[in-house]
Amino acid sequence: QVQLVESGGALVQLGGSLRLTCVVSEKMSRFYAMGWFRQAPGDQRELVARMSTRSTYTEYAESVKGRFTMSRDDAKNTVFLQMDNLKPEDTAVYYCNTNPYEVKLEDTYWGQGTQVTVSS
Repeated sequence: QVQLVESGGALVQLGGSLRLTCVVSEKMSRFYAMGWFRQAPGDQRELVARMSTRSTYTEYAESVKGRFTMSRDDAKNTVFLQMDNLKPEDTAVYYCNTNPYEVKLEDTYWGQGTQVTVSS
């Protein structure tokens, strides 16, 4: 069973920054890509960013482009989400995922989530 553990969520003010971390229990090269999703109360879970595990190719949701940066450290089996210029609408539980392109459903794993709250 693959395990993902997110951390780094917190309460921050408008315009602040946070860095989320997701540690994966296996080598990320096993997966086609890694992703970050978020879910706000009453909303569906949405993709925030996804990154190939074979290159640095990364895609972002329009709402976070220019503010969020996804990266990874293969040696530590870790992905990061640097979030800058945070807005109240970024408030959500953020989840790490191993199958953001929904390529192999049997390789879909989620972390437990980490809460990000942005106050105005």
